[in-house]
Amino acid sequence: MKFSLPHAHTFRAAFATSLPVLFGYLSIGFAYGFLLVKAGFAWFWAPVSGILIFAGAAQFLSIGMLASGRSIGEMFLAVLLINARHMVYGFSLLERFRAFSRFRAYLIFGLTDETYGLLTTVEPPAGADAEVFDALVTGLNQSYWVSGSTMGALFGSVLAWDAPGIEFSMTALFTVLLVEQIRSLRRPGPFLIALGVCVALYLVGLKEQSLLLGIVLSAIGVFFLPRKGAGDA
Repeated sequence: MKFSLPHAHTFRAAFATSLPVLFGYLSIGFAYGFLLVKAGFAWFWAPVSGILIFAGAAQFLSIGMLASGRSIGEMFLAVLLINARHMVYGFSLLERFRAFSRFRAYLIFGLTDETYGLLTTVEPPAGADAEVFDALVTGLNQSYWVSGSTMGALFGSVLAWDAPGIEFSMTALFTVLLVEQIRSLRRPGPFLIALGVCVALYLVGLKEQSLLLGIVLSAIGVFFLPRKGAGDA
């Protein structure tokens, strides 16, 4: 009789499913780890943050905010708004996760854009434990991010070259997120309000307080926008 580890076929299926994320997370994670070290932080904060936080966009944002001495309130609001989209993902997966018990907490913690895309489009292999499959996909994706960011941090800690231009990867990441939000929301109002608020704060000279004030004022402005279908484009 051929010996096989429990859930071995499930692992193989989860690994094959996660391969597209492997290449993306390794490269973006590498850039994050490299930038983290070049901003003056010790290399080990890359794997620590990847394990305990695991929020790529928020981790990128935290580099500049921590390096510039931003307040806890500013960082809290910024990270909350950036990751608010995960609440929508969570609602759509409530029914799927309701039957889970062993890995439910981890699946909620480890939910990212890419993991959500995989879990909602790929079915577990025949005869596999769906909860184990979902947990393996999530865990593999996190391991790719942690591995990439650790390699980038170690590389940056021994390399004197600052790799000018690599910091643009953070700008590119947030640009992609913005484009995805515009495509999904299809309402120019919120984005025009945010743009107008940022321009106004810049013109009146409130550059240092622009992030916190921009978030608060934009949120207030969006609150007063008409509901979709009530005449707003």
